Amino acid sequence: MPVTVRPLAPADWPALWPMLRDMGVTDEPPEAHRARYLCLLADPRWVILGAEAGGDLLGYAAVQDHGPHLRGDEHRTARLHDLYVRPELRRGGVGRSLLAAVREWAATRVRHLEWQAHHERAAPFYERLGHRGDPCPQPDHPTFQIHFDPPS
Repeated sequence: MPVTVRPLAPADWPALWPMLRDMGVTDEPPEAHRARYLCLLADPRWVILGAEAGGDLLGYAAVQDHGPHLRGDEHRTARLHDLYVRPELRRGGVGRSLLAAVREWAATRVRHLEWQAHHERAAPFYERLGHRGDPCPQPDHPTFQIHFDPPS
């Protein structure tokens, strides 16, 4: 079944919530997490994308555009906060589809996309796609970056 990626909507919350819990959330009540989700959906600096097949949510990605940079758009950066695929579906192309959609979204807005990934649990996925992480202050979480060409 083909995977499609689209921006999530308020109605996607019930399918998203178990994924957020699996990623790790604070001890706040679920209602507080849902309120934050709804707030971020309404914020034009954020996109929360969902991968689905047959109406079933398979994974999600959350990306934030940090907005204009004081020194100009050459420095404008977005951060990939989360990229999650349900465990039973990993290594099946869902993550690749999500990252492609993240890149497409970011390339129209910023010059740089960056993220950190755990060196054992997540970095190998990005490395299989040809990305290389650089050391950062958290030694178990290398930093990955994609640089986009300026618009012509």
